Amino acid sequence: MVEINATYEGGLRCEATHGPSGNKLITDAPVDNHGKGEAFSPTDLVATALGTCMTTIMGIVAEKDGINLEDVSVHLVKEMVNKPVRRIAKVTLEFQMPAGLSEPERKRLENAALHCPVHNCLHPDIETPVEFHYPD
Repeated sequence: MVEINATYEGGLRCEATHGPSGNKLITDAPVDNHGKGEAFSPTDLVATALGTCMTTIMGIVAEKDGINLEDVSVHLVKEMVNKPVRRIAKVTLEFQMPAGLSEPERKRLENAALHCPVHNCLHPDIETPVEFHYPD
């Protein structure tokens, strides 16, 4: 169990505090939804959670199996729709993977990423195309 407390700060901005660590983050409504877009929007955090969860789960597998996963990065693009309701329609993820991974290592890492807890929580109507790019 993790406790998080959030406070509305006005101007469509919230501050959330992570109970265990005390770290804080700010959310802001996006420009296309009456906000200033000066911080992550709540839906930006959903997309970010997906990319970082997938990366973290790959990291767990890499540490367990002795795979060097340094310098992995993910670029993601979140797309919204307004009809029938405003929601995330699609999060496209492109991973830049390290060189030198064997085919079995690649498969283990990709499978782990595609089964991360955040991915498992997303509504099936949210498209999540994923590409893994290897320099080899």
